[in-house]
Amino acid sequence: MNCQVFGINGKKIKEIKLPEVFKKEIREDIVAKVLEAKKHFQPYGASPVAGKQHAAKGKIVHRRHVWRSGYGRGISRVPRKIFSQKGSQFVWEAAEVPQARGGMRAHPPKPISKINTKKINKKELKIALESAIASTANKELIIKRYSSLKEKDLPSLPLIIESKITSLKTKELISSIKKLLGEAFKVCIKKRKVRAGKGKSRGRKYKKSGGLLIVVGKGEKLKTNAFEVASTENLSVLDIAKGGLGRLTLYTEQAIKDLEKRK
Repeated sequence: MNCQVFGINGKKIKEIKLPEVFKKEIREDIVAKVLEAKKHFQPYGASPVAGKQHAAKGKIVHRRHVWRSGYGRGISRVPRKIFSQKGSQFVWEAAEVPQARGGMRAHPPKPISKINTKKINKKELKIALESAIASTANKELIIKRYSSLKEKDLPSLPLIIESKITSLKTKELISSIKKLLGEAFKVCIKKRKVRAGKGKSRGRKYKKSGGLLIVVGKGEKLKTNAFEVASTENLSVLDIAKGGLGRLTLYTEQAIKDLEKRK
């Protein structure tokens, strides 16, 4: 199957043969499994020794004639720290337990529960990456992901452009992609907006969109903040499929040649 290659002026210049990876079956189930295994949460929670850095020696015994006994003193059976003592008399105060001043939280977040220990097989990882690449040439999945797009907005898929694009500066790059995509350009630029709700005060003030992904070939470099850029050497499922299959992706001609060689 052949596909069109566009120039930096947005016009078709030639056709090339598509790599086999674009014809692979799209396994959404395996992609979802890989994304779940690669999820990363920043562990947070109370310090493991919070509320325990004191001299409390455990529960006070309530038997008679026992050292450090609470028998007959009318005090509860909770850990206590000693401020002073005179013989068998103590000045002590409850410590460590949640209801005590300076004690532990009753049910704090458990940092260990935030650590993702899920793993994925190498063959499944390969199938997921092939599925993610193939989804960039699937018009139905792209329109499903970008609800504002219509079929007529998209040119020939997958989107391939001559490698000369890597030599353009940001202003020229944006202009070139605008000519290529036309109406579909509205979802290409990365956008940032202030989050609605209380999340603004909880360390996540902004919501960001992914925008267009540009995949460059081996040895090619493209510096821009307007779009995300990934190389075929370290292309990941997270680059293409995070947020769902069918991300709008632009390949350079060299990147297509590299994918042809990739096994």
